[in-house]
Formats: sequence, C-alpha cells, structure tokens
Amino acid sequence: MKKVFGTTIFIFAFYVIVYQNMLFGFFMISFAVYLISSEGTQINLDNNTYRNIWSIFAIHFGKWKPNPEFEYISVFKGKQKQRVNSLGASTSFTEVVFLINLFYNRNKHLTFYRTIDKEDAFKVAQHFKLALGIDILDATEREQKWLD
Repeated sequence: MKKVFGTTIFIFAFYVIVYQNMLFGFFMISFAVYLISSEGTQINLDNNTYRNIWSIFAIHFGKWKPNPEFEYISVFKGKQKQRVNSLGASTSFTEVVFLINLFYNRNKHLTFYRTIDKEDAFKVAQHFKLALGIDILDATEREQKWLD
C-alpha cells in the first residue's frame, strides 16, 4: 500500500513540476522516494557474505561483508507502524509482520526477511536452516519453542 501511494505521488509530482510549482514538485518527489525506498539485508550463501541495503526501484546499494558464524534462526511476530505527515494531513499504516533474524555472538542479529505471511516466514526459515545447518526458534507466540 505504501509503495502504491508513493508511486502515485511520484508520477503526480512530474505533473506538478511541469504545470504548477517546481519547488513543490521536487518536495513531492523527495516524499515519494521516502515512501518507495526500502531497507533490508541480502545474504549470499554461495560466497558466504551479506550486506545491509537501501533500495529504490529495485536498485540496491550496500557493501558486502563476510558472514559471522550464525548460531540460530528466530521467527518473530511484531507490528510495523509508519506515520506519514504532509501538509497538515497525517495518516498511519499498521500491519502485523513476521521477522526472520539470524543470531550470532550470543545476542547480535541480522534481520534478513520480513513478511506478513506466517507460513512464508517459516518456509524461508526452513530454507536457511538447511543451508546453514542451524536450529529455528519460533518466537511468534508468548511461549517460545525450538522447532525440529
């Protein structure tokens, strides 16, 4: 939803630049880029590397680093809330998300996957369990449990 809203603003901003007010149009473009852009982590299992990325329109920016020695995978349930303010109007986007974290050095972690589908989260966690040979911790409920 956020990306659709951002893309709509991005397209409309060009109309504003050409036919209305150039400064306001550039303000709209910067706001749209904020909505459209995303952050995350990419993991390359072939090269045993990862990178924290910032991306816009499927172009990723980030530096590759060697993977630490991962100890386990955690699937965590949380809420993602984003508030958008513009020209006196305000709106919030809230949704339940499932985060997949790879833990290392006892309490440090990389969040490498986020989804709104619980089944999808566990499929991805299972894939990384097989690829890395580590266990999965189900932290989606109050009572955390290790999965086989």
